[in-house]
Amino acid sequence: MYNSLKNSLTRFIPKKLLFRIEPILRKCYAIFKKGNHHECIICDFKASDWVHLPNRDLLCPNCGSLARDRRLWQILKEQYIKTNIHVLDFSPSRTLFRKWKKEKNVNHIASDLSGDFIADVTYDITQIPEKENSFDLIVCYHILEHVIEDVKAISELHRVLKLTGTVVIQTPFKEGEIYEDYAITSEAERLLHFGQEDHVRIYSVDGLKKRLENVGFTVSAKQFEKDAYLGFSDKEIILFATK
Repeated sequence: MYNSLKNSLTRFIPKKLLFRIEPILRKCYAIFKKGNHHECIICDFKASDWVHLPNRDLLCPNCGSLARDRRLWQILKEQYIKTNIHVLDFSPSRTLFRKWKKEKNVNHIASDLSGDFIADVTYDITQIPEKENSFDLIVCYHILEHVIEDVKAISELHRVLKLTGTVVIQTPFKEGEIYEDYAITSEAERLLHFGQEDHVRIYSVDGLKKRLENVGFTVSAKQFEKDAYLGFSDKEIILFATK
């Protein structure tokens, strides 16, 4: 039902208008999903069930958060969000963008080039128009696998991060080595090889960690376990990069 409604709305309603009315539409849908089996850490909605997506992800019926959004917000809220911090956030989910803007005394800049997200600016991650040592926190979630010049992007992240700052990074991961082939350019081939039409590689945890370290980062990779009540995925891996 959810996917049918979404497909119908995106087909007939302009994207900008849909973004504006999306919270209202979700709240109407969520009326039928109220319960006590699950709780969204982002919007505090208590649900009878998550919305089960075709890719097996779990979506909050009230705010539209995915499992990775909820885990990320818990980590950021518990460990990183402080008064007057400067945050650079690349293509945050619309749910998290709205949540960030409710945080008081936080300087949050959201950037997006795709047009699929709500953003403040349109920064090219390989040429970030900010001064060195500008940000306390950078969120780079599911971005680098889209960027051909990823080493250049990583160098820019290192340049604009404060000496005491952290970059929180996630991409899809595989075992073994990084898989990339720049001769693969069509959407159909990229879908076949990398799992999505606009991906240009699949990282391994060690492979991405080495690329980050090669530009000067100190990196820790952490694996997190499943939480059915909060809708967190099992064996989710996140990288934390510092200078």
